[in-house]
Amino acid sequence: MSLPTLRIATRKSALALWQAEHVAALLRAAHPGLSVELVPMSTRGDEVLDQPLATIGGKGLFLKELEVAMLEGRADLAVHSLKDVPATLEPGFSLPAILPRADAADAFVSNAYRDLTSLPQGARVGTSSLRRQAQLRALRPDLQLLDLRGNVGTRLGKLDAGHYDAIVLACAGLERLGLAARIRSRLAAPHWLPAPGQAAITIEAREDHPAVLALLATLDDADTRLTVGAERAMNHALGGSCTVPVGAWCLLGEHGLHLRGMVGDAASGRLLLAEGSIAGDQAVALGQQVAAALLEQGAGELLGL
Repeated sequence: MSLPTLRIATRKSALALWQAEHVAALLRAAHPGLSVELVPMSTRGDEVLDQPLATIGGKGLFLKELEVAMLEGRADLAVHSLKDVPATLEPGFSLPAILPRADAADAFVSNAYRDLTSLPQGARVGTSSLRRQAQLRALRPDLQLLDLRGNVGTRLGKLDAGHYDAIVLACAGLERLGLAARIRSRLAAPHWLPAPGQAAITIEAREDHPAVLALLATLDDADTRLTVGAERAMNHALGGSCTVPVGAWCLLGEHGLHLRGMVGDAASGRLLLAEGSIAGDQAVALGQQVAAALLEQGAGELLGL
């Protein structure tokens, strides 16, 4: 039986195209003879760059057009950065594959300063992420935190043009684009928490296409699915919104899973932290446990629950 041609819906940014090409190459290697094509398209999240994501609908804006393409039969799957995927998917969709996670740390990027502590008083730091803003505010309340939207190249261009003294990006994105040299220092767990699912690439597809799901499932990494599953379960239990700063980092050890979670306030730099461990593979239970601990500390007030 001949294999179908799989069409990958993807955003048009350099990073999104890299991720889609990476998935295409993995699929061709896993299924010799399989034809894979890219279907690049623009999303509302890519087009509206003059407002923070939190005010125009959140990270789900990067998915909607890709999901419509799958529903209309113009694409068979979509490739996403998992951190951009809402805690709850639209009905009829699933994530049959999550690839092995890359470096989940954030990157401190600057042309003049080596790290966060070396920035002068009142330095201008660019990031539109409320999670990053909350952690920056907690560590350096003197900084000017300025909004920064656009793809990786656009953000680096604004830094190079002198609009900022430093910016914060994801290490994984820079490394995937061959820009690791721009990383001056890493902002990493346990002291600095990434977004839930950061640095993991995932594949979304329709639940009513079992043949496609079976082809995609061969790329799934069980360990990454467990760890990011705990992070996403925590985020879901906290409301799953991108309009508040939420960070999470889960590790898998020989005795089970350990999760550290954070809810913050971008305006004040107030951070609530909680962590927990669980034996075996009970990722959802662990995420719910840590979320409950955060809510006990008053996270509901910050989350608007």
